[in-house]
Amino acid sequence: MDKFQISRDRMVRKIREHGVRDTLVLDAMRKVPRHLFVEEALQPQAYEDRALPIAYGQTISQPYIVALMSSLLEAAPGMCVLEIGTGSGYQAAVLSAMGLKVYSVERLPQLYTNTNNLLINLRYHNIRMKLADGTEGWPESGPYDRIIVTAGGPEVPTPLVEQLSDPGLLVIPVGGRYGNQRLTVIRKNRGVTRREENEYVSFVDLVGNHAWK
Repeated sequence: MDKFQISRDRMVRKIREHGVRDTLVLDAMRKVPRHLFVEEALQPQAYEDRALPIAYGQTISQPYIVALMSSLLEAAPGMCVLEIGTGSGYQAAVLSAMGLKVYSVERLPQLYTNTNNLLINLRYHNIRMKLADGTEGWPESGPYDRIIVTAGGPEVPTPLVEQLSDPGLLVIPVGGRYGNQRLTVIRKNRGVTRREENEYVSFVDLVGNHAWK
């Protein structure tokens, strides 16, 4: 047992108390070493239920939000998922530990390089990364059973809906800039999309051709 395992177990208990009880998600979060996805000085705070800063003005989402979004995906092992906004790589690692095949798009070059190297070093072999405008998706590797967007946009980018399998499910924070968004689920079935709104959240802006400029 590493010295952070007790902190991981405590984190998972708190997530359960907040209402997320998806065992696939909770087991994955118990396995992933969240402290390795933040700066060394912040590692003692890694398992607290709050967002933490990472490089280039980005953040690593609080554990509860990572768990909630992962649970809203209603994913099953073996599914193919597209993540928009790799950031620290923690969300991608959780999806990987859930047994999903992960395609992740990051738009910031240095963050892409650092995170890609970290995920390779940690042996997350079922994660592929791409440096690009995430609002355009990753069409050549789609369609995707699930899509998760880890930044807040003004609306759901049309290319992402087009790259979603039928049936398929997409989770994205939608709303204003600098936070005040709602977690939104888009369900596609037989060519029809249905929209569901969940709780309010605060994410960094989704920047790209189909979001904030």
